[in-house]
Amino acid sequence: MPDAPVLAPVDVAAFDAKLADSRAASRVLATATTQQKDAALEAIAASIETAAARIVPANELDLGRGRENGLSQGMLDRLRLDETRLASLAAAVREVITLVDPVGESVRGRALPNGLRIDQVRVPLGVVGAIYEARPNVTVDIAALALKSGNAAVLRGGSAAEETNRVLVELLQDAVESAGLPRASVQTVDEFGRDGARALMRARGAVDVLIPRGSAGLIETVVTESTVPVIETGAGVVHVFLDESADESWAVDIVHNAKVQRPSVCNALETLLVHEAAADRLLAPVLGRLRQAGATIHGDDAVRERFADAVPADDEDWATEYMSLDLAVRVVRDLEEAMDHIRTYSTHHTESIITNDLRNAERFLAEVDSAVVMVNASTRFTDGGEFGFGAEVGISTQKLHARGPMGLPELTSTKWLVRGSGQSRA
Repeated sequence: MPDAPVLAPVDVAAFDAKLADSRAASRVLATATTQQKDAALEAIAASIETAAARIVPANELDLGRGRENGLSQGMLDRLRLDETRLASLAAAVREVITLVDPVGESVRGRALPNGLRIDQVRVPLGVVGAIYEARPNVTVDIAALALKSGNAAVLRGGSAAEETNRVLVELLQDAVESAGLPRASVQTVDEFGRDGARALMRARGAVDVLIPRGSAGLIETVVTESTVPVIETGAGVVHVFLDESADESWAVDIVHNAKVQRPSVCNALETLLVHEAAADRLLAPVLGRLRQAGATIHGDDAVRERFADAVPADDEDWATEYMSLDLAVRVVRDLEEAMDHIRTYSTHHTESIITNDLRNAERFLAEVDSAVVMVNASTRFTDGGEFGFGAEVGISTQKLHARGPMGLPELTSTKWLVRGSGQSRA
């Protein structure tokens, strides 16, 4: 992509002005009190609760257009907002209110022999950009977490959720302004279309960090084309391994929950690995429960020998994030082969082992290199709300300061405060 402006001149001016407003808002938010920020969050929660009559019709327009454009059922599910989901969003915002404000928190500090006092404290990142698709709940989640952590948010929510996001951002801005904080604390660049996304990726110096959420293609585009620092979130090719000693009832319930509860999300199970010594015992009940729920099983030869109601799997299945009621299933020799498969195909999001063998459990925890590694639990727990963060900005699969579900601390940096009494360096 060329370095020249990607928008028409008049649009460049409007875009730059919007980012300048975000920068000015970030300076106000950086010194806002916890009480001021919490008041804005309460106004947001109340607004979401009382504005279903505005939000749901806008969302229906997006859903209708999505169906006409052939959006998958998984994407339509992510796009959908109803009164139940709006109530959950409001509750998540209120949970953010209860969390400790990270701004100003001392990370470490000490007095030096020369009398200087040094302290490392948390500070906001500044202007946080987000590019995401067909997920209007993310609009509220990121705005709430950015606000509490003292950051201004600039959002590009994608054309699939354009009508919903327009209403949500207006509600967010009205709520923030009613609490005495800048309206530009939350902004959208959706009106600039794809050019707005490209400009956001090139807004180094105006935007401090960019967070993509969505398909592997979207994330790859942002990571490779952005000149703004990126916190990389990842697609979820998520694994569960049923070890030789796995309890049958746990295996049936956990696999069903991980795959079926909400198959369109990134922490849903996509590949099931089964120890060959447990295959005869576990495959029939585990896969039978899934088939009753409407799942399609993509199995290797060993799976199809034991479970006739399966279609053949190939190498592409092992690398696929289905976001649907499809599941790839493979029989492996042992824990070693299971971990080797995960190393080959995982997107380093979430992996879980079902086992009663403590040694195997600890090996799995220590050797599997993913953002979240579990023992005897559903992968659906990889979620900011479930982890007690109120909401999440995303689930980071990189290895920098943020990894796994991103809450308030992950939206801060640090600075050093040095207090002296006339010292000069010798």
